Amino acid sequence: MAKEFSRTQRVAQQLQKELAVILQREIKDPRLAMTTISSVDVSRDMGYAKVYVTFLTVGEQTAEDSLEALREMAPYIRSLLGKQIRLRVTPELNFIFDQSLTEGMRISSLVTKAVRDDEVRRGDETETDEE
Repeated sequence: MAKEFSRTQRVAQQLQKELAVILQREIKDPRLAMTTISSVDVSRDMGYAKVYVTFLTVGEQTAEDSLEALREMAPYIRSLLGKQIRLRVTPELNFIFDQSLTEGMRISSLVTKAVRDDEVRRGDETETDEE
């Protein structure tokens, strides 16, 4: 009988929860005020973790600035994480900007535009048929 969740998936899920709490409560950097942990992928040996993040940027702040701040704080965040989670080795954190949210919004706007254009064309066709 196959396992529903592997150990790496359970560890990744727990890392995601703990990282979200750490970013919310422990890190006071204004560049990271609106940071969301999208997902976490842990290597099989649990030595490395890819942490996918999204940012709600305010003003002139860019996602690159926020990502750079996270990468600078990665060792400190890792030490806080090691205190919260009992693992033999605390994974090395690699923060990656998750573009799926922005891509999803872009695709959604394209679909909405296509539907609107299609409705306009259908409206034009019915007007020419009535004449």
